[in-house]
Amino acid sequence: MITHKPRVALLAASLLLTGCGGGDAATPDSRPTATRPAAATPLPDVALEVAPQQLPGLGPKTWAKVPAEARQAVVVTGRGRNSSQSTVVLYERSDIGWEAGASWPAHNALRGWTDHHRAGDLRSPVGVFTLTDAGGLLRDPGTRLPYDHGVGFTATGTGFEGEPLAGSFDYVIAINYNRRPGTSPLDWTRPLGAGRGGGIWLHVDHDGPTQGCVSIAREHMRELLRALDPDRHPVVVMGDAKSLAR
Repeated sequence: MITHKPRVALLAASLLLTGCGGGDAATPDSRPTATRPAAATPLPDVALEVAPQQLPGLGPKTWAKVPAEARQAVVVTGRGRNSSQSTVVLYERSDIGWEAGASWPAHNALRGWTDHHRAGDLRSPVGVFTLTDAGGLLRDPGTRLPYDHGVGFTATGTGFEGEPLAGSFDYVIAINYNRRPGTSPLDWTRPLGAGRGGGIWLHVDHDGPTQGCVSIAREHMRELLRALDPDRHPVVVMGDAKSLAR
């Protein structure tokens, strides 16, 4: 667990804003019929479930961005380019391929998705990003990620549909878009510059669109935090379905 001194409380609110072989020719069998071996009983057709070798729904361009060492992938699939509703699935990679976990409903930004996120555009960035750091207003629920616990994760005010934002940052996972990995989600460093936005998190859902983050139910955030393992190099793959299929 990492510990940080409380940072400016206003930051929390601004972050939300922002294969057959052949054989020889057969020779007729001359033995008496009674001595011939009985024909083998055909085996029933059985459909074998084989895990896919790449993440479902991803086209070559997106798949090429998934690091070879990644063994966990949180796939966020938006309903449409301009939709604020999406689905989250955690995939785990084993020796036989990628295996899917449960599917969870989620929200993303009010105006949907973008390939070039800008501060205040009310769209979530499309892309593949690493996940290295977590935190929240509530104590660490048992994650293996570094966890920053403090009042800097206090959320106040109301969302786009009048829903209260309180509790939204009880648990968060920083998405490494325009931030410095290995630091608290509250870190202000913006390598691409402030104009490209930042503070893009996975956090607790408040029953409405976000300003750029991805949100899922509280119990799902707790489950995700406990599942992610830095030794498995987790990433998030996020965007509308059409963009991910490129």
